[in-house]
Amino acid sequence: MSDLMIMALGLSVLSIASGMLGLGVAFAAVPFLGLFLHDLVHEVQPLSLVLNGITALFSLFGFAKSGLVEWRPAVLLAIVTTLAAPIGAWLAQQVDARFLWAFYFAAVAFLAWRMFLPDRPGQGQGGTPNLRLALILAVPISIAAGMLGVGPGFLLLPTLILLRYEPKHAAAINALAVTPPSFSALIPHLATARVDLTLAGILIVVGAFGSFLGARITSLYVPGKRLKQAFGVLIVVMTAYKLYQILSA
Repeated sequence: MSDLMIMALGLSVLSIASGMLGLGVAFAAVPFLGLFLHDLVHEVQPLSLVLNGITALFSLFGFAKSGLVEWRPAVLLAIVTTLAAPIGAWLAQQVDARFLWAFYFAAVAFLAWRMFLPDRPGQGQGGTPNLRLALILAVPISIAAGMLGVGPGFLLLPTLILLRYEPKHAAAINALAVTPPSFSALIPHLATARVDLTLAGILIVVGAFGSFLGARITSLYVPGKRLKQAFGVLIVVMTAYKLYQILSA
């Protein structure tokens, strides 16, 4: 089996999983593509950012088809994440990377722990979502994401759930909120990116279809409680993998 076929099959699975959660695929595509493409800055990151924006966008289409997107909070959060993420990219050059990763792992550990706790009274569908606090927290989340080179959706989704958004609606909102920052973060890479256009085209088509399918699966078949637990498992696995990469470097 050729590397191209393996990459396409692998990305299709990752895109379905990320689409189910309203996430762009970059959080998983970066380590996966790194197995085949060896230049992180000029090959993997630009391609992953394109795929992140496309998969988040098609996940949004899948959720919108079922009427799950709450457009006002989604648009407001998209504006905040798009404006705040570049600040993080600039700060990444000023702050010790060890401090950044310590903050990231602490935040992820807390969010993963909360994902597995039973819902408190008033949380989820029975409570009123706190949009104001979501917009406030989206600023440090987006800055931290920009500093670490990861999409804000990985931290924003559990934050929305904890702020009383029903998990399916949180995933749908998240899909829109992470789309514009993916493309704006691509701008600094345009001058130096080295991307195989044939490979990129195939992966974009595969990623778009997979993420749309994932969003439809969530919309039609996955209960909100199971979606919340699935994200808890995913965040633990991906964070453990990233920690392994750092310790083995």
